[in-house]
Amino acid sequence: MATGRPAFRTLVSPGDPAAIEQLVRDTGFFSTEEIAIARELADDGLANGPASHYRFVIAGQDGALLGYACFGPVPGTESGWDLYWIAVRQDAQGQHLGRALLEVTESAVQAAGGTRLYAETSSRAQYEPTRAFYLRRGYTVAARLPEFYGPGDDKLVYSKLIG
Repeated sequence: MATGRPAFRTLVSPGDPAAIEQLVRDTGFFSTEEIAIARELADDGLANGPASHYRFVIAGQDGALLGYACFGPVPGTESGWDLYWIAVRQDAQGQHLGRALLEVTESAVQAAGGTRLYAETSSRAQYEPTRAFYLRRGYTVAARLPEFYGPGDDKLVYSKLIG
């Protein structure tokens, strides 16, 4: 683990897409397809900068990526935003970095005029800590889509009013 306090930034740097891909892979939670999507969104953020649909909060320390969040406005809504990804490197977990990433994300959504943030996750047992995290941060279950990801694997959509 790096020393010192993490720094947060919102612009994707050239090394970030590969580092994000590796971080997401190393969590052990995501499929090959999901890992490719995380990389694709980071590549878009790098290529398009502030013009990208995807916004980022990147936590780094001593030149290392510790975690990140990716989010963006929901097309066709007045003020809804999606949290696409939030992930923390395994050796940085348990130090409230996920909470800090989410707080910075919520502040950015509010500053952009967003009033509601949505986050989705799986109902599989592996995701119990993720679901508990959202509940502790004031999110509520807004929807459950049975067997969305596969047999016995529902999609849970969490929602929080921002501001």
